[in-house]
Amino acid sequence: MKYRLFLFDLDDTLFDFSISNEWAFKRMLERIGVEVCAEDIFAEFLAIDTGLWKQFEQGLVTRDQLKVERFARTFARHDVRECAEHANALYVQGLAEHVALIDGALEVCQALAAVGEVGVITNGFDAVQRQRIRNAGLQDYISFVASSEVCGHAKPDKRLFDFAVIQAKEFSQDSTLIIGDRLDADILGGNNFSISSCWFNPSKAKNTSAIQPTYEIAHLRELLPLVQA
Repeated sequence: MKYRLFLFDLDDTLFDFSISNEWAFKRMLERIGVEVCAEDIFAEFLAIDTGLWKQFEQGLVTRDQLKVERFARTFARHDVRECAEHANALYVQGLAEHVALIDGALEVCQALAAVGEVGVITNGFDAVQRQRIRNAGLQDYISFVASSEVCGHAKPDKRLFDFAVIQAKEFSQDSTLIIGDRLDADILGGNNFSISSCWFNPSKAKNTSAIQPTYEIAHLRELLPLVQA
């Protein structure tokens, strides 16, 4: 087998984050007793949260600022009087409670762990991602988790990749593959680190960027024949 170390992104690669995200947000609203149109306020939150994550990856806001600001800004626009820090804690709790796997994720992790080593490289919150891995039943197949929270640097920063491969049992650039859904984080990060990359693109979106993956797949199971060739 050409590859022996597989670095997976989590959200929207192994986990269906859109399902967990909406459930966690609406569950948080229920817990704080807010009676508003959940769809409207969630759409507002989603836009704000996405923008803040991009700023975080560019080093423009801190992780602690992101956690609070996404709720403070959302609540301000809907006249919701609730502590943003409390709302964030409930929301994060919901993310860990309700985990939805992408089709094929368990099967692929199990197959790759049997022939190599599977690790996770994520910009998400460390404790939450570890709990989600356990709740999803993936803990037996994932050898290590490299999070930007612990490392201090986020994808596509090369330093997060350095931090990840230090945890691997064995590492060589030629036998390492990163799999992720984002060209600007996962694939660019892999390119910067001089390892092979696989763009998980289930919507079959057109790549109009200068970032080029080694492989492209629309379903996780398509990964197996590629790496076994």
